[in-house]
Amino acid sequence: MSNKRLFILLITLVLFIVVMGFSLATRSSLSWPENFLRDTTGFVQKMFYKPAGYVAGLFEDIGNLKDLSKENEQLKILAAQYARDKAQYNFIKAQNEDLERKWEFTQEQKNLYKYEYHIAQVISQTTEPSNSTIVIDLGSKDGVRPNMSVISTDGLVGVISQVSNFTSTVKLMTMMDTNDPNSQPPIAATAVGKEGKSFGMIESYDQKTSKLLMTKIPPGDPIAKGDVVVSSGIGGLYPRGLTIGTVDSIEVGEYGLTSTAVVTPSAEFMDWKHLIVVYTEERAE
Repeated sequence: MSNKRLFILLITLVLFIVVMGFSLATRSSLSWPENFLRDTTGFVQKMFYKPAGYVAGLFEDIGNLKDLSKENEQLKILAAQYARDKAQYNFIKAQNEDLERKWEFTQEQKNLYKYEYHIAQVISQTTEPSNSTIVIDLGSKDGVRPNMSVISTDGLVGVISQVSNFTSTVKLMTMMDTNDPNSQPPIAATAVGKEGKSFGMIESYDQKTSKLLMTKIPPGDPIAKGDVVVSSGIGGLYPRGLTIGTVDSIEVGEYGLTSTAVVTPSAEFMDWKHLIVVYTEERAE
C-alpha cells in the first residue's frame, strides 16, 4: 500500500510539473480547454452585459429627460418673464415718449403765451352722444377751476365743467350745441395769419359729420378753406391761440349777411392717456 501511494504521488507530481511547464511556456495559441472556457465565459458575459448596458442606458436617459424637463421649465419661466418685461418696457417707453411730446409742446407754448400747462392723466371717459365727458386726476387742490380749457398736443379738447378736490370732469367740444342750454360756451375764433381781420363763433358740433361749425362770420371776412382756426381770446373765457381745427368749406348764410365755416377738429376725441389743463394768468394761483 505504501508503494502504491508513493507511485501515485510521483505520477501526480510529474503531471503537475508537466502542466506548469506547459502553462509557463510561450505559446502562439490556446489549448482547446482554454478556448472552451474562454468562449463560454465570453458568451455568458455577453448575454448579461448587453441587457445590463441597456438598463443602465435607460436609467441614464431617464435622468437626462428629467434634466431636460427642468431646463425646459426654467426656459419657459424665463420666456414668460421676458415677455412680461418686454411688454412693460414698451408700455413705459410709449408713456415716456408721450409725456416728452407733451412737455416739449408746453415749452413751445410757453414761449408764445404766458400760460401754465399742467399735464393730467385721464381716469375715465364717457363717449355717449348725450354725455361726452372725461375725468382727469387734477382737482381744486391743483388749482383747477370750472371753464378752464383742456387741450391735447393736437388742439382744443373741451373745458372743465365740474371740479372736486382730486379730480375734474371735462366736457368735450363734441357736446357743443346751440339748442342745449347746458352746452359749453361758444368759442370766439379767428384764422391764423388773419388775426384782427377774421372773426367767428364756434357754437356747435355736427354729430353726423364730426365737424365743428364756425358761425357769425361777417361779410368780406378773409377766412378761406385750409385756414387753421384758433381761439381769439375775445371774451376772456378761452385763452388766445388754442388750435381748434382746419376750415373745410365756407357756406354763405340764407340772407347773405353772415357765413358759416365747416371746421375739422384738430384733436381726436378718443383714446387719450394724458391731457393738458391750461392755466391762464387770471386763473392760475
